[in-house]
Order: sequence, then C-alpha cells, then structure tokens
Amino acid sequence: MEYFFSGFSLITQKGLKRFVFIPLLINITLFGGSLFFLYDWLTQGFAYLNDLLPDWLSWLEWLMWPIAILVILFSYSMVFSVITNFIAAPFNGLLSEKVELYLTGQKINDDSLFDTLKDVPRMLGREWTKLWYYLPRAIGFFILLWILPIFGQILWILFTCWMYTVQYNDYPFDNHKINFNQMKKDLKSKQGLSYGFGFAVMLLTSIPLVNLIVMPVAVCGATRLWVEHYRSQYR
Repeated sequence: MEYFFSGFSLITQKGLKRFVFIPLLINITLFGGSLFFLYDWLTQGFAYLNDLLPDWLSWLEWLMWPIAILVILFSYSMVFSVITNFIAAPFNGLLSEKVELYLTGQKINDDSLFDTLKDVPRMLGREWTKLWYYLPRAIGFFILLWILPIFGQILWILFTCWMYTVQYNDYPFDNHKINFNQMKKDLKSKQGLSYGFGFAVMLLTSIPLVNLIVMPVAVCGATRLWVEHYRSQYR
C-alpha cells in the first residue's frame, strides 16, 4: 500500500506536475461528470420505485440507498476506471516514463515526440488487451457477488484489487515493451505487493472527490514499485 500512497508526493515534484495535469483533467471531467449523472439517475429510479411500493414498505428506500452506494463504490468505480484509463493511456504512459526518469535518472528511450505519437495505436491496443482480459472475469465475479453471500463479496474485492494493480502497473511494464502475459506472471510472483497496491487503489477510488486524483497517483506509485522490484531483471 505504501507504493500507492507514495504517488501523492510524486505528483507534486518539480518536473512531474505538468505531466500529471492531462490525466488529472481527463479523470475529473469523465469521472466527476458521470457520477453526477449516475446520482441523478438513481434519484429518479428510487423515486419511481417508491411510488410503486405500498406505504407500509416505504422504509425499503432507506435500505436500497446504502446497498446501491456500496455496489457503485466497489463496482461502478472499477468499470469506469477501465474506461477512463483507456482514454488517458498515452498520457499515463508518458507520466510513468517521466516518473521513472525522475527516480532513476535514466531515460527509457530517446524517442522524439513524433515517435511517441506513432506509438499511440500500440498503447491503445494494450488497453484493449486489458479490457478483454477484464470483461469476462468481471461478469463472472459480478454474478458470484450476488449469489454467494460473503464468499462472493470477498472474491469480488480480490478481483477488483487484482485488476487495479494490473491496470496501473502495466504502464511501466508497457513502456519497456514487456508483453501483457509476462507482466501478469511478474505481478503474480509478488502477490503481497500486487494485492496490497490494488487494495489501496480500491479504497481511495471509493472515496468521493479523492477518487478524482487517484489515476495519476496510482500511475506514479506503480512506477516506483516497478523501479524497486522489477526493473533490474529487465535491464
């Protein structure tokens, strides 16, 4: 978890702040705007359901709200993070590259801006790989969430933690052109680090307003984790 929280100090470092701005703006615009519309949709939906309920069951509205909020915090946030990171992938990759330069003093490559732009389709292709890895598993674990009391919820939380660590640790791995399957093997070889990092991301993503800055913080924290635990084996 320490690696994730170290991202809060990294995003304020001189030379890195300007690379944080675009991912932060994308996250605030999409995440913040969608939460506003989701809240409005839930309000209208519960008002409609409340009209259908007899008076003696009106108390169910007070039960439905906390359930809906919990599902949103631990389910919607994960789904929307995948979408937001897809859009912000090139900027997150650049941020990760600059954080690694800041931490190690060594450039990953000498690509020009034009070379970086040519690499954008490959970066987006990597996001598609993550998305197709995520979707079928998310559907399966989401079903278990509702049909297996306690056990299903635990599985969903573990899956969410794993996907957060895959999502954000992939940026430094991808900057070094390490394929997706190899990256997963490396993350699984240090499961304590992986699930601890993902758990910290999940907690902060579930906190309104704080979740707006989680994306650049997680990218920075994941890059530090890469530098200290994986980078040496690929040098």
